[in-house]
Amino acid sequence: MKNKKVRHVLGISGGKDSAALAIYMNQKYPDLNIEYYFCDTGKELAETLELVNKIEIYLGKKITRLKAIKNDHFEPFDYYLKSVGNFLPSVQARWCTQKLKLEPFEKFIGDDLAISYVGIRGDEDREGYISTKPNIQSVFPFRRNIWSIEILSKFFQNENNELHLKLYQEIAENSIFLRAKEILKTPKDNKFTLSKKFNALLAISASTFNKVMFEFLKDKNYPISHLKEFSLIEHEDNLNREDIFNLLRNSGVGVPSYYEKRTFTVDGMTGEYARSRSGCFFCFFQQKIEWIWLYEQHPDLFRKAIDYEKDGYTWIQGERLEDLIKPERIRAIKLAAIKQNEKNNSKKSPYLIDLLIDSENVMCANCFI
Repeated sequence: MKNKKVRHVLGISGGKDSAALAIYMNQKYPDLNIEYYFCDTGKELAETLELVNKIEIYLGKKITRLKAIKNDHFEPFDYYLKSVGNFLPSVQARWCTQKLKLEPFEKFIGDDLAISYVGIRGDEDREGYISTKPNIQSVFPFRRNIWSIEILSKFFQNENNELHLKLYQEIAENSIFLRAKEILKTPKDNKFTLSKKFNALLAISASTFNKVMFEFLKDKNYPISHLKEFSLIEHEDNLNREDIFNLLRNSGVGVPSYYEKRTFTVDGMTGEYARSRSGCFFCFFQQKIEWIWLYEQHPDLFRKAIDYEKDGYTWIQGERLEDLIKPERIRAIKLAAIKQNEKNNSKKSPYLIDLLIDSENVMCANCFI
C-alpha cells in the first residue's frame, strides 16, 4: 500500500490521565511528532486551564485550543444551549460532548489520516473514544493492549486462524511461536472468547503480538496501514492509577489541584471530598458530594450552575441545585460520603480520586478528547 502522511494527535482533557499520557509519550516516544489539542468549552475550572498551561510548558510545544464556535457574544456551551431551547445536557442526552468535543476534534483532523492516542489505563475496563470516521484510529499506550476492540474483532475472526499461524511463524522467535501455536489454532467460541484468546497471546509476548498485528493491518484501510514503521511496536507497558500519579508528580507538572482531597466536618465527624473528573464545572456526571465540593470550593461557579436551571431543566434528575444545598441535604450527602469512604479506607492514597473508582468509570468517553 502506498504510504501517506499520518498525523499523530493527543487530546488534553484537563484530567490526570490525558496529562500523564502527554508526559509519557514525550518521554517514551520522542520521535513521534505529536500534535496536542484541547477542546475549550468555555466552562472549565480555572484549575483545568492551569494544567493545560503547565503541560504546554513541560512539552515545550503549543497545545492547539479548539473551540466549537468563534463567537464574541457566546461561549461554545451557551451558544449550543440556546440552539436546543435551553435543554440541559444529561446522561441520556449528551449533546455537549458531541458538539463541544467530538465535532471540533473531527473538524481539526478533517480528511487527514490520524492516529489518536487515548489515555485509558491498564487497570480500566473501558474503551474510550473511538471515531466512526475511517481516517481516525485510536491507540491506547497506557495498556499492554494498545489496539481498539474493532481491530481486535477483525483480527480474531476464526477464518483468519491460518493467517495468524503464518504471521507468527514468520515474525516470532521460535520459542514464542511454539507457545502461541495451540492458542492460535484454537477457534474462538463462547468458552474461548476473544478476550481469553487475546490475553493468552499477550501473556506470551505483547510486542510479538504488536508486530503481527502491524503486519496484518498493512493491507487494511486504517491510518496505521500507511506507516512504514510504528514506534509502539515494542510496547509492553501496562500503567495503572498509581503510575499515572507518579508520572505527574515526577515530571514537575503535578497532579491537577481539584483531585486533592479537602476535609469537611459534619456531626462531629471528619470526611474528605474532591472532584473525580475534568470537564465542565457543571458536569452532570458529578456525584452529589462533588456538587457540594463545587458549592463550597467554588461558590461563584455553583451559582452559575444554578442559573442554568432557571428554565425548568435540572443537572441532577429529580433534584434542583437550590434544594441540594439546603443544610439538612448537605448534611445527609456528607454523611453518606463519609460512610462510603469508610468502605474504601483499605485503599491507601493521598488523593480521594483513588477511592472514586465507581464514579471514575462512569463518564462520557468523548470527554477523553
